[in-house]
Amino acid sequence: MALLPRITIIALLFPLFAHGQRSAPLALPADDPVMARLDDLAALHWIKHSPFSTDTSIHNVHGFTPDQVPSWSEDVMAQRVAVLDAGTPFSLVYNRVVQSYIDLYVVRKREMSSRMLGLAELYFPIFEEQLDRHGIPLEMKYLAVVESALNPAARSRAGAVGLWQFMLPTGKLYGLKADSYIDERHDIYKSTEAACRYLDYLHRIYDDWELALAAYNCGPGNVNKAIRRAGGDKDYWKIYDYLPRETRGYVPAFIAVNYLFAHYAEHNLYPIAPTYCAYEVDTVQVCFPLDLSAIAVLTGGTVQELRELNPTFKLGIVPDVQQPVSVYLPKDAVAAYIGHEEALRYSYYAANPSEPAPVALKAEAAADQSAKRHTVKRGESLGSIAKRYGLGIGELKKLNGLRSDMIRPGQKLIIRKGAPSNERTAQAGPGTDAGDYYVVQSGDTLWSIAQRHPGVSVDDLRRINGGLPDGLKPGARIRVRAPQG
Repeated sequence: MALLPRITIIALLFPLFAHGQRSAPLALPADDPVMARLDDLAALHWIKHSPFSTDTSIHNVHGFTPDQVPSWSEDVMAQRVAVLDAGTPFSLVYNRVVQSYIDLYVVRKREMSSRMLGLAELYFPIFEEQLDRHGIPLEMKYLAVVESALNPAARSRAGAVGLWQFMLPTGKLYGLKADSYIDERHDIYKSTEAACRYLDYLHRIYDDWELALAAYNCGPGNVNKAIRRAGGDKDYWKIYDYLPRETRGYVPAFIAVNYLFAHYAEHNLYPIAPTYCAYEVDTVQVCFPLDLSAIAVLTGGTVQELRELNPTFKLGIVPDVQQPVSVYLPKDAVAAYIGHEEALRYSYYAANPSEPAPVALKAEAAADQSAKRHTVKRGESLGSIAKRYGLGIGELKKLNGLRSDMIRPGQKLIIRKGAPSNERTAQAGPGTDAGDYYVVQSGDTLWSIAQRHPGVSVDDLRRINGGLPDGLKPGARIRVRAPQG
């Protein structure tokens, strides 16, 4: 990687600071979207009312005093960015624009930077797993920091939502459901999967990660227009002046976040653990209408707490769903939920008498005779349970909406849902055809079809159909199970 020519080229566009000195970086506009997301994070209830303190003894290798805000020379900053650049497929450069965003994180918004460093411990393992599965550089996890400041409830003025800031049409294109009750753009796992697929698509267009980042922000149409105006040059910094104003700060902010997470200790910044860390939050799988306030009453928590943990449910209500959905709870509330699950199952209709329970719910006792559940015993694993009932691990996970192989004693797993065990196709709803086929409906994607069929992945659909495009034609008949024999 030719670092010196890169720095030299950028210096022509944005002159570097004088040797050993720090000139003022470029001023960011008051409506800068990156700054707005940091302000949104600061306004969250559980951020505002969570004490800002951390043990710095491990991280404070430079012996800074608590209130010290270190300042480093241009030469040091440029060298640090050059070292980062040498270890990544991204083009990380240092210039006045990049420095303005570095200063935003390490000087102007120090408290929120520490919060984001702590939130990263919760979200980055999820991001990295999916990025790796899609063959995308792991540094792309920093994009969510730029987009949302790691606030899953983030919403921009333009209507972009969630950790990855999907607009509604793009989210639906990549399988994220949004209606009056649910907005899956807030769902950590589903939105990350969608972001990976979209980024992979953009990279295949440009074969350049910086242009893919720009297109993620303003759309391929605006990037293509900027390329044409720049004489066809496919280089982010060559088309910089032709991009929309908000997009111009996008890649510089991404570089600044790379710098922040590599050198926070050099700026006397340290991770602040969020109110809810991964080890303090657990999930339960819900497949019936449920008001989160009912859980709050049961567990002694607050409705606001549960709604902030579950921004996917726009009204604080889990609607009547076809497949189980994940509800996040403080870990100490999970046992109480499991112990009162049957009472909660009917609580929504008890509290809303104007909405009579559907026939399916009234007849649930009869349906349960053909359904089958298994209560996890100590020492059992997902694999041993799947083997016992003749299921694949993937099928068992799909039936129960599980994201990992982790299960706990006392947990109830769905083994079969209201159908004989030898039934070849699950009750997948509209579009199900006889046997091993599915009729594509308007708005379907390979991902959404795979979700409807337990044990089937997007790769499975492509393999058993000899390859399929992401864009499917309504009415097309595709296989959802491999032929037997």
